Amino acid sequence: MISRSDLSTMNDNHQYRNTTTGLQRIRLTRISNRLLAGIILPVLLLFSGCYSFKDVSIPPEVKTFHIDLIGNKARYINPQLSPQITDKLRQKIVGQTRLSPVQDNAHYEISGTITDYSVTTSGISNQQASINRLNVGIELELRNTVNPTDPKTNFKAQVSRNFDFNANLSLTQAEPQLTPDIIKNMVDEMFNRLFSNW
Repeated sequence: MISRSDLSTMNDNHQYRNTTTGLQRIRLTRISNRLLAGIILPVLLLFSGCYSFKDVSIPPEVKTFHIDLIGNKARYINPQLSPQITDKLRQKIVGQTRLSPVQDNAHYEISGTITDYSVTTSGISNQQASINRLNVGIELELRNTVNPTDPKTNFKAQVSRNFDFNANLSLTQAEPQLTPDIIKNMVDEMFNRLFSNW
């Protein structure tokens, strides 16, 4: 049988252990925070010369951007593409870089034109077209007003992607399904070309 004095001693020991465990946790947390600060701070300082996030590379002096409405000079014009690609590209730049959108005097001026929106046959079965391919091409231009002589940030480039659809559908019938993919993929291609160093 356990006496009251034994219970009191056991409670005191249990409280002591809990207090000791809590103090040990606090000490460990402080040590881990110091170690993390000692490791992270030098790494941040090492990479502070050029902003880089998810393979995005932007010179430190560039802080703003402006995108002109993407033009459309393709033979066949999908009226949804130009404004939607422009808007989604703007959103992606705001969401995945530190750049701020402005109307005038932007450090990065971005423009583009849809130059290709055409259909070709991609697959043939029983001597008939089974798969059609929509080819989408955009000529992209980036101008760096802070450093206009840097070839990495002042260029024109062509980005393009292909989108297959069933040959039993006309382009008009296939467009509602294809348009979201076209916009997402073309915006990704444009963003990568603008901000990746490859």
